[in-house]
Amino acid sequence: MGELKIGRMVLGICQTNCYFVYREDEPYAVVVDPADKGQNIYDALRRNGFRVAGILLTHGHFDHIWGLDGLRDAANAAAEADGAEQVKAYAHEAERDLLKDTGMNVSAQAGRACSTYADVYVKDGQEISLEGMTCRVIATPGHTAGGCCYYFEEAGILLAVDTLFAESVGRTDFPTGSMGTLVRSIKEKLFTLPEDTRVYPGHGESTTIGHEKKCNPFCVASIQLAQKIFR
Repeated sequence: MGELKIGRMVLGICQTNCYFVYREDEPYAVVVDPADKGQNIYDALRRNGFRVAGILLTHGHFDHIWGLDGLRDAANAAAEADGAEQVKAYAHEAERDLLKDTGMNVSAQAGRACSTYADVYVKDGQEISLEGMTCRVIATPGHTAGGCCYYFEEAGILLAVDTLFAESVGRTDFPTGSMGTLVRSIKEKLFTLPEDTRVYPGHGESTTIGHEKKCNPFCVASIQLAQKIFR
């Protein structure tokens, strides 16, 4: 069985990272956050020899879901033609309303209203296995109420997307956001992972858990402040 790898496409008006996780020398890819133009995502994967194993949504903001329906439709048309199982999209159970509501997911304000859904709603700690690739759901509310990350422990890969960035964190001024909740999610859920875990954000370049524990001003500052208060 080949090694797990990760690739990305940078898409849409927000230059969003759409990731795909795959196993070396295998024909399947798990797509994470199809940011825009789902048919184009599908075509690019097919040109590179991949079939879509499943779609993981970290949260429901417009710039991470605009391509969902197009990708799912294209993948399912191919699956139906081949007599294969339908491709499913996964999201945390607390994100159901935000995916559906064009005001909450900010798609209406962005000029292209999008109401969509996940086929499977998952819980914190649940494992998802797709064509031999397994990840664990880590609920990280804060950027949105139902925001989550996907941890591929085998490869030390964390799809943190808009929860944790290189020396930054996700914005919390959109519906259901909370900075206090977000920082707590990062410290309690993500900073407990191995320090060499590679973190893949929704925008920009990757980082590591170890680096963010030392250098992320949003999280390190709060830790230092708490130490001063309770010293």
